[in-house]
Amino acid sequence: MQARRKKNVITAGIGCLVAIAAVFGYLEIFTKGIDRLPARPCDGAVDRETAARALPSARSAEERGKLRQDRLEGDYFFACYVRTSGGSVISGEVESRDSASGSWRDFYAENGYAVDPVDVASGDIRAVAHPDRAYVYIPCTPPGKKPGEAREAYALTVDARTIGKTRVHGNELRQVLVDFAYQLARHTYEAVDCQEPRTFPKELPRLPAA
Repeated sequence: MQARRKKNVITAGIGCLVAIAAVFGYLEIFTKGIDRLPARPCDGAVDRETAARALPSARSAEERGKLRQDRLEGDYFFACYVRTSGGSVISGEVESRDSASGSWRDFYAENGYAVDPVDVASGDIRAVAHPDRAYVYIPCTPPGKKPGEAREAYALTVDARTIGKTRVHGNELRQVLVDFAYQLARHTYEAVDCQEPRTFPKELPRLPAA
């Protein structure tokens, strides 16, 4: 009887170890996809943890960042995406623009949304956040251009959004999108050698509580 009880205990213990190993293996294989991306995806443009705050766990994930530029014309376009195997995406595009910050803000604040946007700014850097989209504006005079040549003002603008399921929602998702868009803007500003000397804050001011 004692030998049988001992055998049952050993069998139960082995079963528990197998179950623990199975759970651990599942977590490592099927939920850690984003963690296997580079620390700074999209050619170093964004922080992986920012994308991870927005996207749910997944078996795998991929990322890409690409800058296209026409230095002669002073035109720039940078695109970035992080996509999970579950179909969730956080992405954004940065492009050169001739637009004053006021007219830029008015357009994107009213861009087909019924909900009033949230605005934050640090100096002349501005951000507009909607529930699932964020926009950032940074003055930027391209090399070879003079500020007075612009119809309104030379700038880089960012359009960032999520597609599919997200890890967070509401004001927390807005904050992630603003952070993501700002990182894209800062990376592109430095990559294209905007003429204005600038010391970037680590992050934009936090959004007010909803």
